[in-house]
Amino acid sequence: MDNGYVNARVRGMYSRLLDKKALSNLILKPDISSLITALEETPYREDLERALVGKPGLYGIEEALRQNLIRTIKKIAEFLQGERGERYILIFSSRWDVHNLKTILRGKRIKVPTMQIRENLVPAGEFDESLLSELLKQADVKGVIDLLSAWEVAYAIPLNQAFSEYNAHGDLFILENALDRYYYEKALSLVSGRSVEEHQIRDIIGTEIDLINIKSLLMMFRDHVDPLDAEPMLLDGGKIFNRKKLKVLLELGSAESLVEYLEDTPFRFLADLRSTEENMLKISAYQHLLDEFLIRQAVRLYRGDPLSVTVVIGYLWAKYTEVMNLRIIARCKNALISPEDMEAEMVYV
Repeated sequence: MDNGYVNARVRGMYSRLLDKKALSNLILKPDISSLITALEETPYREDLERALVGKPGLYGIEEALRQNLIRTIKKIAEFLQGERGERYILIFSSRWDVHNLKTILRGKRIKVPTMQIRENLVPAGEFDESLLSELLKQADVKGVIDLLSAWEVAYAIPLNQAFSEYNAHGDLFILENALDRYYYEKALSLVSGRSVEEHQIRDIIGTEIDLINIKSLLMMFRDHVDPLDAEPMLLDGGKIFNRKKLKVLLELGSAESLVEYLEDTPFRFLADLRSTEENMLKISAYQHLLDEFLIRQAVRLYRGDPLSVTVVIGYLWAKYTEVMNLRIIARCKNALISPEDMEAEMVYV
């Protein structure tokens, strides 16, 4: 299929995304009921009508958003099936396989009811509803990994390699880190060429790896993790920080020193947050800014070469951000959080 045709279809889809004014109007709705009424005047209407039949209020909104995102990703994957851009979509859709595995493993670890785990799954990658249902039937973390092994699912390899360490320490971060490491190594291998498209997507992946490492370092410093234990948990493949530079960051020893060090990098914006909120910062405040930076970098791909498949990648990030913003609005509205506090959690692109 011609890239120009695909991108024209995607640009039509992009035009239906909710802008900042529309999102701000949703924030001002007084309750969940009025929020649903307003959303029924958006492209989410059909998904809402189906979801609200079985799930009222907040749960209906979240189910509608989930189904809409799944359908969108699959629709674009169909556009590019058999085309050179298919592997780029695979990078994006595979994120949801990792998300789903982490969600199931976390749920099994702390014995969350199956239905509650299911509501947080997004079968938009390799794992469809039936496969995820079988994983949900497993009694524990080991059962999930064993079933993946029996099916010869590639993610079983890193999970099996990390399981003995997880079993010894009981820290689920060990398994999640193994999944991340496998995913990003695979993603980078799919864009190892010299084309402009591959370079742009590789930059986004590298930036995301840098952000994950920065987040990990902030939490490790907060929790006083020994550098020798912390280093194996950091990911390779970052755009700015290679293994040597990561060791330098580890030696800084505190969040304050890390933020100061980053003032000479594209992540200098973290220092602005420090200067305005002084010593009252939570790690989540830094994490929000880092997520916002990554999203804006990724959505920028949409505004690139109109004949490049990166337009599709930029759109998918914008769509993901819209769904994330709508979930924030719905959850905050349900929890009676003020519009001002709600606004602070939003990411506009």
